[in-house]
Parts: sequence; C-alpha cells; structure tokens
Amino acid sequence: MTVAQDLSFLSLISNASLLVQLVMLLLASVSLMSWTYIFRKLFAIKSAKSQTEEFERNFWAGGNLNTLYEDAVSTRRRNPDQTGALERIFEAGMSEFNKAKASFAGRPGVDANNLVDGARRAMRAAYQREMDALESHLAFLASVGSVSPYVGLFGTVWGIMNSFRGLANVQQATLAAVAPGIAEALIATAIGLFAAIPAVVAFNRYSHDIDRLAIRFESFIEEFSNILQRQVR
Repeated sequence: MTVAQDLSFLSLISNASLLVQLVMLLLASVSLMSWTYIFRKLFAIKSAKSQTEEFERNFWAGGNLNTLYEDAVSTRRRNPDQTGALERIFEAGMSEFNKAKASFAGRPGVDANNLVDGARRAMRAAYQREMDALESHLAFLASVGSVSPYVGLFGTVWGIMNSFRGLANVQQATLAAVAPGIAEALIATAIGLFAAIPAVVAFNRYSHDIDRLAIRFESFIEEFSNILQRQVR
C-alpha cells in the first residue's frame, strides 16, 4: 500500500485504533445533533421575530384591546403554532386583567395597582415560559462548542501514543513509518473542530437574537402595564 493510500481519509479512519474510532463516532454523532438543533433554532427564532413584528403592528395600530385579545384566543384555539410569543404574553396579561376586573366589579375602594400587578405577574410568568422555549438546546450547543475540541484532542493524543509505541519494534524510525498513525490521530481533532466551530457560531448568534427578543418582550410588558394602569383610573 502506498503512502498516498495510507493517508486517504477513509483509510485513516478505518485503520485507526478502536478507541480513536469511537471518539470519531462520538464526535460525528454530536456534530449531527448540533446541526439539527442549529437549523431547528434558526427557523424558531426567525418565526418568533416575524410573529413579534406582526403582533406589534396590530397592537400599536390603535385597535380595541378586547377585540385583539379575542382574536388571539381564537387563533390559538384554531392553530397554536400561528400565535407568537409576544401575543401569548399579551393574552396572559389581558386574561388575568379581565378576571381581576370582573371579580372586583362593584366593590368600592379597589386599588388599581392590584389589578395591574396581577396582569404584570401573569405576563412575567408567560415571558419566562417563552424564554425557556426559545433558549432550549442552547446549552447543548454551548457544551458542544467547548467540549468537542478536547474530546478530539484526547483521540489525537491516544493515537499519537500508539504511533510512538509502535516505533519500539522498528529498528530505524522514519517519517513514513509514523506519518499514517499521526494522521489518523489528527483526524479526531479535525472532526472535533468541525463539530465545535458551527456550534459556537450558532450559540453566539442565537444568544444575541434571543436577548434582543427578550428586550422587546420586557419593553412590551411595561408599556402594556402602563396602558392598563390608565384604563382603570
């Protein structure tokens, strides 16, 4: 077998030691899962952005809040996937506000702040649920980005150790004798970097996008609370 054949990727992987092959298989599986979550999160964040922008346009168009609330409830019952995160936050706050307003109807001396605080707490709870959904699988991407290079490095170190141990049975050590073994070991590091780099890039980008959405959600909660405060005065 020629050196060129020994250094082909398929030959290097098939001729690697069992432990190095297991490391490569682990990294390849992690990379596949990482790319799956990257694309799923890409579509989820893109959908969240578009739905948030659409609801903000409808909300600030100056329509009746009860009508907007009824539309949100009917849309969620027909197809929950068509309602965005901000719309669900609004629905939670408006629902709590209407319930509290109905329960205190006709009672003198009701503090308006109690009505608004209840709606704000409901929106905060809905906000946390939406943020948990948006941030799902980000921890996995962060772990892949930080751990994969070290896992690949472990496979590389082990492969190089085996290559140098094999030199003990050789009378004359040459580069051609150790090159295939070292190349086999270095593939593990290459696969680790292939898994880590996209995960790190995606994690940083998605974290930034989610933080921007979180700021928009929090701003809406405060602005909507002010609107409800003015309504009960």
